[in-house]
Amino acid sequence: MTPNGDTALDAAPQLNVLAQYVRDFSFENRNAPRSLMPQSDQPAINIQINVNANPMSEQEFQIELTIDGDAKTKEMTLFKFELIFGGIFRIANVPQEAVHPIVLIECPRLLFPFARQIIANATRDGGFPPLYLDPVDFAALYRQRMAETGGQMPGGGPLTQ
Repeated sequence: MTPNGDTALDAAPQLNVLAQYVRDFSFENRNAPRSLMPQSDQPAINIQINVNANPMSEQEFQIELTIDGDAKTKEMTLFKFELIFGGIFRIANVPQEAVHPIVLIECPRLLFPFARQIIANATRDGGFPPLYLDPVDFAALYRQRMAETGGQMPGGGPLTQ
């Protein structure tokens, strides 16, 4: 309760980032220095993004983005990377039915720009132009996942997308 007796502020929905971290990161440029030479064709870039969430307590969640990618030409793989970037989030004063979408949409949306920058820096430091990943529509991924599971939210274990 606030000093003037207003409980509305005490019950305001909250989403707090408690920590961010790199769990695992690798960047491979196995064909260097040949991969750094001008290429005859544009590389094909493949990116996979997954979201995992684990409840740590009633209000705290561990969210991890796993981003795998590579760039290949017809002749060789230019580079490969894998990043697992996570965060610990506190969600308070939110209706229970809204927690799941917040965990799998809003939390990854907050983590993504930091993961994107790590990948851009690594590709630049690996001798290539920085790879800036396109923004990800985590809401669309969530809707797709819910459609695949018939609208059922995972129960008991890790939440995945």
